[in-house]
Amino acid sequence: MTISLDPTAYLLIAAALLALSGVPGLLLNRPLFGQRSAALCAVGASILGECAVIALLGGTPGATWQIDWPLPFGPALFSADLLSTIFLLPLFLVTGCASLYSLAYWPAREKSSAGKLTLFLGLFAAAMVIVVMARNGVLFLMAWEGMALSAYFLLTTDQQDSDVQRVGTVYLLATHTGTMALFALFSLLRGTTGTFAFPLPHTLSQGVPYATAIIVTALIGFGGKAGLMPLHFWLPGAHANAPSHVSAMMSGLMLKMGVYGILRTLSFFDALPVWLGWLILLLGAWSALNGIALATGQRDLKRLLACSSIENIGIIFIGIGLALVGMQTQSPYLVVCGFFGAFIHIINHSLFKSLLFLGSGVLIHGTGTREIDLMGGLARRMPVTSPLFLIGSLAICGLPPLNGFVGELFLYVGAITDGVTAPLPLAALVAPVLALVGGLAVITFVKLYGIVFLGSPRSAAAAHGHEATAMMTGPMVLLAAGCLIAGMAPVLLMRLVAPVVEYYGNVAGDVMVQVTGQVPLVPLTIANCMLIALGLAIGAVYLRRLHRQPALYGSTWGCGYLAPTPRIQYTGTSFSELVVNLLGTLVAPRRQRPGLDCVVLPRPAQFHYEVTETVLNQVLTPVFHWTGLAFSYVRRLQHGQIHVYMLYIFVTLFVLMIWTH
Repeated sequence: MTISLDPTAYLLIAAALLALSGVPGLLLNRPLFGQRSAALCAVGASILGECAVIALLGGTPGATWQIDWPLPFGPALFSADLLSTIFLLPLFLVTGCASLYSLAYWPAREKSSAGKLTLFLGLFAAAMVIVVMARNGVLFLMAWEGMALSAYFLLTTDQQDSDVQRVGTVYLLATHTGTMALFALFSLLRGTTGTFAFPLPHTLSQGVPYATAIIVTALIGFGGKAGLMPLHFWLPGAHANAPSHVSAMMSGLMLKMGVYGILRTLSFFDALPVWLGWLILLLGAWSALNGIALATGQRDLKRLLACSSIENIGIIFIGIGLALVGMQTQSPYLVVCGFFGAFIHIINHSLFKSLLFLGSGVLIHGTGTREIDLMGGLARRMPVTSPLFLIGSLAICGLPPLNGFVGELFLYVGAITDGVTAPLPLAALVAPVLALVGGLAVITFVKLYGIVFLGSPRSAAAAHGHEATAMMTGPMVLLAAGCLIAGMAPVLLMRLVAPVVEYYGNVAGDVMVQVTGQVPLVPLTIANCMLIALGLAIGAVYLRRLHRQPALYGSTWGCGYLAPTPRIQYTGTSFSELVVNLLGTLVAPRRQRPGLDCVVLPRPAQFHYEVTETVLNQVLTPVFHWTGLAFSYVRRLQHGQIHVYMLYIFVTLFVLMIWTH
């Protein structure tokens, strides 16, 4: 084989560059040089990796590389197929953007932890590349654990913060619980196939021993990493407390590794049980609805974005569930539309969610706070970040002309077609669920953008907010351009994903052409281009009028109130109060209202409001509390007195002797 023509070799070189990118700065003890050289290596690795992905999508086959290591688990196998490209394409793009962004967001000349952050950022990205390329169970677990531990060290960069310590512990417990399920998964696969090497696609029968156990352990282990409900409890705190460019990679990339693991495991079987498609469909709908409901009530900027990641992962699993149900019911519309919707949304979510997290970093950098209710009026102070954040907000709401609408359009078409043609159209219920989720997403991000960028500053931090440097806004421009291009050219996005759908869904080419012909992508392209042209024309006319007649600035009309202040504006909490009350069982807000005193001059009072994490705060935390309390009594047996320990041994031996007889 020749390295110059082999995409697998390019990908391995890119992974090596990423893994070693942070080493020079540590060895030379020059943090600034190390950070810049690491960013240069990351950008080079991203370009090299994207070239390999394009070659794979263009039909160039990737070879399988084998390393004979001394471990007794078979050779280490590396390969990349069309399924890998769906995850590698955004991985390299977001990694390069995050590396450049970190130069200004976490500069080495100001942050003593920049060397550590740079090292683990490269290891984190390299581990994800190897996860997607690994074709041996043990190699996969090693890369998976490297990814999990790198994310932990990135998350806990600010080790002095007690909240960071807490969410880091929760993340570590959650990720290793999922890894335990993966150990069981690959052990069961080893017992079924006799080797740790991955089976070829569609070679395992549904009737093989442990087939159900393999599928269930994959859902638990990979679903927890993806943030699928009810295994999502680690996600809001982890993404909210990590550095913003790390949050972008965790949400835009790491969550997709869980999706990849489930898709890869399911590809081993030639047929899947009937209940699996409906289960994944229900879990996806539950995650989408609950995730956006949690996001609606949040006051923390990054926690809101983290909860919306649960919603988008739910939409991806809705697409996968629709496709699996279509395979069982022999419905090509569901198979094609489901996989197209899921794969397109995997790429699109990586673009707009990374854009929004990088934008949140600019807001935090400029104002010093994550509290939405303390911001306001930042559009004038951040003229570059404001339109970029607006693009990300429109995209995540699934509104044209942005890319978020394209993937959901396939899901709507598949569900509605099933409602018309199927005798019992249960899958058609996906359409109203998606409509409800989309409506809640619009409310959530109207609240977010309106409260943060419009109105008057609500605090001194917002009044002194400032725009970021080009090193931070430049990567955001690149991601925003990706959202616009994918939205304006949905046909190109469909053709990008089509080989993967045909390969993974085992769909004939003529059937796929027939189904996709029913999706109005060409009219959508024309409409999107007209919308963007109309927006640019209105903006040009406005700027021209503004240039001819300078605007007069004054206070906003206060409805006759003569002393308006920023306090009379809507806050994020008041804006979403009605929706939170309607979704009270899902959001479970906690309110502490002040008491009313029957006195002439009432005393100062305070109202406290927060959205709780039901699974973490009401289920897991009490369980760990009572478990720790129970073991605290057992701990009293360890008092350091040797003769009492000898008595314990004697009693144990005596009981065992009696038990054997």
